[in-house]
Amino acid sequence: MPLLSGFFLGTSFIPFPPWALLFCFVPLWLFWIREESVRKILWSGWLAQFLFCLISFHWLAQTVHEFGRLSWPASAATLLLFCAFGHLYFVLAGLAFALLRDRLGLSRGAQLALLPCVTALCGRYVPMIFPWNLGYPWLHARMPAFQLAEFMGFEGLGVLTLFLNLALLLAWDRRKERQGAILLAATAAFLLLLNGAGRLAGKAMPPPDAKARILVVQGNVGNIEKVAAESREDARKEILRRYFRLTLQGLAQADGRPPDFAVWPESAFPDTIRNPPWRAGNVGTLTDFLRSNEVALLTGALRYDETVGKKANSMFLFDRDGLPADQPYDKVHLLVFGEYLPFSELFPRVKEWFPRTADFARGPGPGTRRIGTLRVGPQICYEGLFPDVSRELAAQGAQVFVNLTNDSWFGDWAEPRQHLVLTLARGIEFRRPVVRATNTGITAAMLADGTLLARSPLRGEWSHTYDIPYRKEPLSTFYQKYGYRLVPAVLWLAAGAALAVGRKRKPGNPA
Repeated sequence: MPLLSGFFLGTSFIPFPPWALLFCFVPLWLFWIREESVRKILWSGWLAQFLFCLISFHWLAQTVHEFGRLSWPASAATLLLFCAFGHLYFVLAGLAFALLRDRLGLSRGAQLALLPCVTALCGRYVPMIFPWNLGYPWLHARMPAFQLAEFMGFEGLGVLTLFLNLALLLAWDRRKERQGAILLAATAAFLLLLNGAGRLAGKAMPPPDAKARILVVQGNVGNIEKVAAESREDARKEILRRYFRLTLQGLAQADGRPPDFAVWPESAFPDTIRNPPWRAGNVGTLTDFLRSNEVALLTGALRYDETVGKKANSMFLFDRDGLPADQPYDKVHLLVFGEYLPFSELFPRVKEWFPRTADFARGPGPGTRRIGTLRVGPQICYEGLFPDVSRELAAQGAQVFVNLTNDSWFGDWAEPRQHLVLTLARGIEFRRPVVRATNTGITAAMLADGTLLARSPLRGEWSHTYDIPYRKEPLSTFYQKYGYRLVPAVLWLAAGAALAVGRKRKPGNPA
C-alpha cells in the first residue's frame, strides 16, 4: 500500500494528468491507521517517498550526467541517493502520527483528522531542494479551482487536496454503509463548487490599464556550446551572433510597433560582465547592437562581484542606447550543488572535493527593477519556485514578473513542464503577468487572469512578441496580505483541535 501511494503520487504529478490526485495518499494513510508498529510506519513513509521521487524526479540523473559531468552509473547512484533522502517529510509525518496516536491514545476519528494535518505541516517545514505540493497539478490540468490560489496560494490548494484525500478515505472506509455514498456525493459536489468558485475568481479580475510589448528570444544553446563558451572566444561570439539574429527576426515581425524591450534567458550573454566601461569586448558588441537597432534588453549573464571575488548569476537591464537601465539583479536562491556547495564557507576544503561545482555570490535579496516605464519583478530560474520571493517583489510594486531560466541540463520531458507550471503559479497567487524566457524551452507567458499565451517548442530556436496587459498600480491579493499566514495557522488549529477532542480519557478520570 505505501508503494501504491508512491505510484499514485508520482503518476499524478506534472507532467502526468492528475488522475489519482484526490486519493493518492489514501493507501499510505490506511496503512498507518491499521499498523501498530512505529518502525513499519516509518518504513512505509520512506518507501512511498522513494518511489514518488524516482518517478517525478528521474531527470536528476541526466542533470548530474550533463551538468556534473559524471558517468551514467555515478549519475544513477546520485538519483537513488536523492530518492532515499529527498522527501523525508513523509517519514517524519508518519513518525509524528504514530507517536501522537500512541502516547495520547487518540480516538479513530482524531487519528483520521490528524493525517492530513501532520502530512501538510511536515511538508511545509521540512526543507526540500525542489519544493512542491499537490496544488500545482490543478494549474497543470487547468482545473478552474487553480484560480483560488490568489486567496490561499498553491500551498493552500495542496492542503485542500490532502483533506479531499481524507474525505475519500472516509468514503472508502464506510463504503458498505450509506454514509460512504453520502461522503462520495458530497466530495463530488464540493469539487464542482470549488471549480465554479475558481472560474468566478478568474473573471472577477480588475481590468488592466496599461500594456507592454515584450520580445522574448529562445536561443536553444546546447550544453556542449555552453561549455565551449567558458574557454573559447569563437564559441562566445557564435552564441552572441545567434541571439542577434533571433532578436532581429523578432523585431522584423513586430507589425509596426516595436517592442518595449527584448528578453534573453538565464546566462544567455556568453561572457562575464565586469564593472564599466560598457564599450569593451563582447559587452561593447552587445551595446553597439542595441544602440544601432534601438532596442532595450533584459538578459541573463554572469557578473563578477569585485566585493567578494566571485561571479554572480545576474540579470542585466540595458536601455535603447545600450546603457544600463537599472542596477543588475543578482540571484538570491542558489541551487545547491549546482551554484554553491553547502557548508563550503565554514569548511573551504569541501570545494576541493567538487572542483567542477560553481561557487556563485548570493544577491542581497529580491528587488524590482525598472526598464523603460515598466517595473519588473526579476526571478532567475529556481527563484520562481518560492512564493516568498514573489511576495516581496509584489510588495515593492512589481507590475510584471520576468523569469529567466536555463533548463538545458534537465532533459526534455518532465522537468521543463514541472518548472514551467511552478513558475507560472506565482502569477496567480499575486495576480501579476508572468513572462518566462528559457534557453531551450519552455518559453511562455501568462496573464494575471491565468490566460496562457504562446508557448515555445522544446529544443528549438524561437522568438515571439507578447502583448502583456497589466495594471500600473497592481492590487494586493488576499494571499499576499493574509493567506500565506492563514494556511499554516489553520493547519495548526486543526491539528490542535484533533488532539484536544480526540484524546481518550483514562479509566477513573472524572467525566
